[in-house]
Amino acid sequence: METCIIKTPLGYTKIVGDIEGIASVTVLNSEEKETDITPTALEDCARQLKEYFNGERQEFDLKLNPQGTEFQKKVWKQLEQIPYGKTCSYLDLSKTLGDAKAIRAVANANGKNPLWIIVPCHRVIGSDGSLTGYAGGLHRKKWLLEHESPYKQQSLF
Repeated sequence: METCIIKTPLGYTKIVGDIEGIASVTVLNSEEKETDITPTALEDCARQLKEYFNGERQEFDLKLNPQGTEFQKKVWKQLEQIPYGKTCSYLDLSKTLGDAKAIRAVANANGKNPLWIIVPCHRVIGSDGSLTGYAGGLHRKKWLLEHESPYKQQSLF
């Protein structure tokens, strides 16, 4: 696996992957040195993330290779279906996956998503519209939802 570090408006971001695909994208809570030369296998991911943060990209077109259980991968695949600028609740996600009672398992799989932003777990909110747990921190979730909002003049949360 190859690794690179890029700087984003929400902090330094670590990208891990190889020719099989991107395995993880993680926001870091520490100062890091940006990678001088991005490995070829990670160039598209780094470029597309920069385009996303610049407001030039709404969908990612990358070969993904996250590691997880079959259930987690099923949840992550469903997360990819949430459109840019839209949200859904954990309950809605559970129902879409076929079992409203699996809400805790779905929330747990959502929290283990290894592909920050690319698999948009930040678009999942509470049934009452509230921001709920987010591995990258609620301040980042809020920022991402506002970044994707078509209503730039007002704050969602």
